[in-house]
Amino acid sequence: MPLIAPEGETKELVRRAKEEDADPVWRGDAFILLRDLAQLPEVMTHCRDQLGYSLLYDVTAVDLSSDDADLKLVYGLRNLKTKARLVVQARVAKEATQVPSVSFIYPAADWHEREAAEMYGITYVGHPDLRKLLLPDDWDGFPLRKDYEYPDEYHGVSCT
Repeated sequence: MPLIAPEGETKELVRRAKEEDADPVWRGDAFILLRDLAQLPEVMTHCRDQLGYSLLYDVTAVDLSSDDADLKLVYGLRNLKTKARLVVQARVAKEATQVPSVSFIYPAADWHEREAAEMYGITYVGHPDLRKLLLPDDWDGFPLRKDYEYPDEYHGVSCT
């Protein structure tokens, strides 16, 4: 993976992203598709301690479709010595969104997990503090899910 993108690559990626039904572009980053979420802490510890991925730069979820029964979890890791990136992906059922927290392995996961919990309804088991970051405490629902219906108003303020 080059450290600097080849000439014109960014424009080409932006152009392709705007196309309808465009195929995804794989740039060569390594990834792990994790089938058993119970192994997540063990895998992340191995990535940090054995493979040198000392930086966790992202934890998020993706709701691909309102018809999909699962959310896709995405963890972005970086090896600061080799500049290599690694993405760990897993799926979790929308109806049973309990995922082991990795905040005790990567402290940077703390706020990322809080945001994903708030926006997608994921419960990070073992997280030290899952208070909301962005929404009021009495907000109902998870705004980044595809099936979320925004309220017409919130405490007298229009949401449309």
